[in-house]
Amino acid sequence: MITGERMAAVDENAAALGVPRKQLMESSGGAVARAVREAADPGASVAVVAGRGNNGGDAFVAARFLDEYDVTTLLLGRADRIGTEIARENWAALQRADYETHEVTDSSAVDLPEADVIVDAMLGTGISGELREPAATAAAAINAADATVVSVDVPSGFDADGGDHADNGVDADRVVTFHETKPGLDDLDAAVTVADIGIPAAAERFVGPGDVALARPDGREGRPNVIGGGPYTGAPALAAQAALRASAELSFVAAPDSVAGEIQGYSEDLIVQPYDSEVLTPDVADDLLETAERYDNVVVIGPGLGAADETLEATRQFLSGYTGRAVVDADALAVVPEIETDATLVCTPNRGELARMGGPDTDDLAAAADEIEAFAADLGHVVLAKGANDVITDGERTRISRSGTVGMKVGGTGDTLAGIVAALLEHADPLEAAAAGAHVNGLAGERLAERDDYGLLASELVGELPAVLWGDGDE
Repeated sequence: MITGERMAAVDENAAALGVPRKQLMESSGGAVARAVREAADPGASVAVVAGRGNNGGDAFVAARFLDEYDVTTLLLGRADRIGTEIARENWAALQRADYETHEVTDSSAVDLPEADVIVDAMLGTGISGELREPAATAAAAINAADATVVSVDVPSGFDADGGDHADNGVDADRVVTFHETKPGLDDLDAAVTVADIGIPAAAERFVGPGDVALARPDGREGRPNVIGGGPYTGAPALAAQAALRASAELSFVAAPDSVAGEIQGYSEDLIVQPYDSEVLTPDVADDLLETAERYDNVVVIGPGLGAADETLEATRQFLSGYTGRAVVDADALAVVPEIETDATLVCTPNRGELARMGGPDTDDLAAAADEIEAFAADLGHVVLAKGANDVITDGERTRISRSGTVGMKVGGTGDTLAGIVAALLEHADPLEAAAAGAHVNGLAGERLAERDDYGLLASELVGELPAVLWGDGDE
């Protein structure tokens, strides 16, 4: 089962792998045509009611496969407002080949011909809520018709993410959905067919530009709080700066007073909040926990924190009492397997840290992906295992990020990753935030490697993040 949002990401990933949406649309249209043939014999009349998106484009393709039928295609809206290039191309193909087509520019122009089969392709995944005109009038006409209704991917008015159906949506007799079924379709009083349209399994398994788009923020949001520093000062500064570059509006660092000034010196953009101790201690952890709970900030805990006994005890205490979202990195990872917490954790171990936590001890994380998935299921948290290929899993779903370069073995790249994930975690699902974060961090490294493969620095990654997230870095 796959949501509409995730399906859009998989489509984009498939295109990046060399299977373009135009090719998938041909397969989708062929599947719809097969459903029409199953519903009626050649010579029957077919009315295609299409919207201006790719859902309509699928139906335009289907019309070309149905020459043995009497097909009329209605476009809801003006042809010059069709939303995608491939849908426009397929509409133009119908017109050039002299198929019967009509533009419906307002609700008063909806004139549904009598038909044995009606193809509903007005609205697909990604659109929810009550239907607006002229789709509302068209849906009412479709529901009132004495015809078999075949919906493309989902019935118009159906929410492919939540499974809800608009009160004025289309009541389909048959649904041809693509790649995998969508949440809630099985609850409809309709025959559902899942059509394989040629999306490779790699489009779901491997992280790609679709995953980045799914987790990408629309604007500046969030105020992550990095709890780190003590023995080391660069790590928390890198994490906090990466969070800012990945969309956070403010970035806080809670650190011992003895190193707070040094951390502030890395960047005037950081808000450094010193506490009176040489390292993180249980007494300090209580105050930090109260602050984190009050402001509901995403927390990054671990960068530069150190492994002193009192620091690990303070980390146990903080995470055990925390109920929000946190990225757990570096020395803080050691306590995660032994605590119970209501927090939502994304754990970011490297290969050695993963083994010490109780996960598989391997140099090839991708080959051990199933073992890492089982480990994450037992742990009860998202695991982002960092290596030549990163493995990201919540114990049920697993992604592999293949971005990055050998030069990223340099220290600090894991800290930038923690900051990116924290920024994305403000609004994205934990697995999606972790997968996109890993991919973005790797792509930033690839951009730097074009200039200096072995000499790149983690601090340089920070400046590449906006281009990867919003500019020209999405492969």
